[in-house]
Amino acid sequence: MLKLQPIEIKENYYWHILCMFFLWTVKSNGKQKMETPTLVALSRQTTLRRHIDIVANNIANMNTTGYKGERMMFVEHLVKSKGGERILGDKISYVRDIATMRDLSNGALEHTGNPLDVALEGDGYFMIQTNTGNSYTRNGRFKLDDSGQLISSSGDPVLSDGGQPIFFAPTDTKINIARDGLISTQNGVLGKLAVVKFENDHRLRPIAGGLYDSPDPASPVDSPTVAQGMLEGSNVKPVIEMARMIEVHRAYDAVKGFVEREDDRMRKMIRDLSEIQ
Repeated sequence: MLKLQPIEIKENYYWHILCMFFLWTVKSNGKQKMETPTLVALSRQTTLRRHIDIVANNIANMNTTGYKGERMMFVEHLVKSKGGERILGDKISYVRDIATMRDLSNGALEHTGNPLDVALEGDGYFMIQTNTGNSYTRNGRFKLDDSGQLISSSGDPVLSDGGQPIFFAPTDTKINIARDGLISTQNGVLGKLAVVKFENDHRLRPIAGGLYDSPDPASPVDSPTVAQGMLEGSNVKPVIEMARMIEVHRAYDAVKGFVEREDDRMRKMIRDLSEIQ
């Protein structure tokens, strides 16, 4: 079984980096210029730490219903070199992570046989009423509370297409949820699940319990496809994520080793200069 070792950061590690930051800063035209291999490595190290957090979160949620894996988006930041053109060229490249992209592909459907479990095939989100307003989810693990209200796995009311909670009577049996989300029992129709979409799903903000918040208004899906007795699994591929974690860890360790060697070199240089004086 593969075991991932946690990254240990010495208490004074970043203090040494901060010292190197000032020692290697040169002034040019009254502006501070930071053009050292250490700072380039530090930019890469910071990005890798963020990358490790994202991959670790994907692995932790690989069995979470409706979870969507995340990826980092990187950009190369070029800075004009001053005084090092003969060695490094006229540009120095820094690495920055500018955003986190969500993988919106559907997860595999898992059969549960529970009549209140539902999954969406294709686009759309269920609408949930929370204390802060309406939220949205792909997690269709629903249940009934003591009053017969249909609620989410986190205990919040599931809304109908009319924006109202859905209630079952004690005598309601033979629950049927049609492909379009229409809920009925032997006593008749109770309502229709709200299934909504957004112009840009990447603007959805994840919050607790597998819910999303959106700054944009939601619009109904014209022809939703709801599968009763099914749940959508996570779209995270465990083998790929574990391999990615190993790769990122190795890159982080390599950069960390370089920064530590530079730290030792700077300490030695300062010590040698103090002995000369």
